[in-house]
Amino acid sequence: MKISQRIQELEESATLAVSAKAAAMKKQGINVVGFGAGEPDFPTPVNIRNACKAALDAGHTKYASPASGIPAAKEAVCSKFKRENNLEYTPSQVMITVGGKEALYLASMTLLDPGDEAILPAPYWVSYPEQIKLCGAKPVIIEGKESNNFKVTPEQIAKAITPKTRVLIFNSPSNPGGFTYTPDEVRAIAKLVADKDIIVFSDEMYDRLIYGNQRFLSFAACSPENYARTLTFNAGSKTYSMTGWRVGYVAGPEPIIKAMAKLQSQTTSGTATFCHHALVEALSGDQAEVEKMRKEFERRAEYMHQRLNGIKGVTCVQPTGAFYAFPNVSGAFAALGVKGSLDFSAKVLEQAHVAVVPGIAFGLDDYVRLSFATSMEQIREGCDRLEKLLGKI
Repeated sequence: MKISQRIQELEESATLAVSAKAAAMKKQGINVVGFGAGEPDFPTPVNIRNACKAALDAGHTKYASPASGIPAAKEAVCSKFKRENNLEYTPSQVMITVGGKEALYLASMTLLDPGDEAILPAPYWVSYPEQIKLCGAKPVIIEGKESNNFKVTPEQIAKAITPKTRVLIFNSPSNPGGFTYTPDEVRAIAKLVADKDIIVFSDEMYDRLIYGNQRFLSFAACSPENYARTLTFNAGSKTYSMTGWRVGYVAGPEPIIKAMAKLQSQTTSGTATFCHHALVEALSGDQAEVEKMRKEFERRAEYMHQRLNGIKGVTCVQPTGAFYAFPNVSGAFAALGVKGSLDFSAKVLEQAHVAVVPGIAFGLDDYVRLSFATSMEQIREGCDRLEKLLGKI
């Protein structure tokens, strides 16, 4: 049986693979502390669940009309962007998608042809390069340095631009890095690309989950020129703990959104209709639970940063957003007898029963990703096990 070349070349999602292996070990009775999952450990807020129940009871179980989003959902997205991001969109510039991942895939397939290039800062979310390659395009990787909290500079981006560049992917707060670009840093990169024939994919999934004195600025809000060349991506998944609902959204230039909706109509036919109604409540309803979750994630971020930096051979940049720590563990490779993040992650899982995601999946092999979207009890236990295995400074 022949499998297509494009699928043979596709990498499996490392985050899902780690979660699956940890789950298999747990079924065997092994007590595994899992830092792999990129989803909040909180339940979806009750008001959102009730809105979905009401939609089901009202009979909203047929195809969404239009598939790209019922009017109420598109209007709720527009209100969210205006209220929180200082962005003015109309419903015709918005579409609702099967999670944020579908939105990004539809955008890649709509804008990238074989031979095109997409600039991708590393560390990057695991699906970005694979989606680019599925289009026959080339991911052009530029590496953010740990000394600069993994953030790339305008100068690095300028050097990577060629006549084949069609897309720049920009993700802040970052998965997996846990870092956040300041408004001034966003403006500097936005100014660089404002007059370029480049579409920016601004992945803002974690825009509500920022910590300390950080402030968030949407890429498209930097200037009219940037607004005209930016697709802004978000979802209910992270902010509202709705990962399994598979409901995301994207806004941007109307011709691009229409083209993406055409592709969606021939693939998924869109998100389940009752989930559109749940998204309306998420974006328009009581936001108190979001702040509760944010404060708890902030507490965990500070604790994990302190603990990881106290482990021998490990250094960790302060997480300022999302719910990930991305420590450099290369200083512990020799002690464990390993040569990279894959071997490190396997050895830690085998010997300490702690599941982390190897950094090579995110473009940087000296690092691993730990999600602190888990209880403080599990975080403490996991850090204790790592400290016992690797030693204390």
